[in-house]
Amino acid sequence: MIVNDLTRQKPLTAAQWTKKIAWRHAIGVLAVAFALFPLIWMISASFDTIGSLSAQKLIPLHPGLENFRTLFGNPDQPYLTWLKNSIIISSANAILQMFIGATAAYALSRFRFKGRKLTLMTILVVQMFPQLLAATSLFLMLADLGKSIPFLGLGQTSALIIVFAGGALGINAWMLKGFYDTIPSEIDESAKVDGASHAQIYFRIILPLARPVLAVITLLSFIGTMNEFLITSVILGGNQQSITLAVGMQQYIDGQYNAHWGPFAAGALIATVPVMILFLYLQKHVVAGLTAGANKG
Repeated sequence: MIVNDLTRQKPLTAAQWTKKIAWRHAIGVLAVAFALFPLIWMISASFDTIGSLSAQKLIPLHPGLENFRTLFGNPDQPYLTWLKNSIIISSANAILQMFIGATAAYALSRFRFKGRKLTLMTILVVQMFPQLLAATSLFLMLADLGKSIPFLGLGQTSALIIVFAGGALGINAWMLKGFYDTIPSEIDESAKVDGASHAQIYFRIILPLARPVLAVITLLSFIGTMNEFLITSVILGGNQQSITLAVGMQQYIDGQYNAHWGPFAAGALIATVPVMILFLYLQKHVVAGLTAGANKG
């Protein structure tokens, strides 16, 4: 009886509940509202036939599909072509960055060689400089390279994919290395004793164990490429049939932001669909991967 009386908790009074619990709920509600408001505003603008930013309301007064008709009905601005290009480039880049980053991080995690720490620090330092500094260099390099290797010149999708793939040795390598460090090296040694080669250990043991963080890298690379504008616009130029969605959608708000706000919002809303599909497909790995990647840096 004494134990039951001690373990039995008294109900909180209104003042105690407000002091201990209510403020947490209030912060949670504000955080959710802050995160959802841009999405709700974008959905509202997409179905507002007025299509003007200055006249937009949270609940559209004149709902309709006029913005989507404008978006799909303009042959001079082929939205579906932009979307297809973005999905192809983002998917190829996500796969390449995941594979290259995973391979490099495994070497940095498992092997001890001269210059290993310098390599890690160099990768970290390079990531501190913005992409804007590399735009001119990439333009000049690809302009000269395209003279001898046409598919690696300016305006080529393959050149853009290779440039993006070079970013795999960035923060992705650090995240993957931190995850590999949490996998006991005794697993590698046991596999070697059983006669497994380095390739078999990597592909059959390490990569399956690293599946959560690989899913995170794939998702982040896909989203980053879908949203990238500067390097893409420099390499692909203004060809309407080869540019990506981010570059193409900029035409709707370049100098006429208020007038074309409706079609722009409709295009942005549709662009979230591929990202949502990929996230839903990888969601069971994403949380575990983000948590595991934060264990060691």
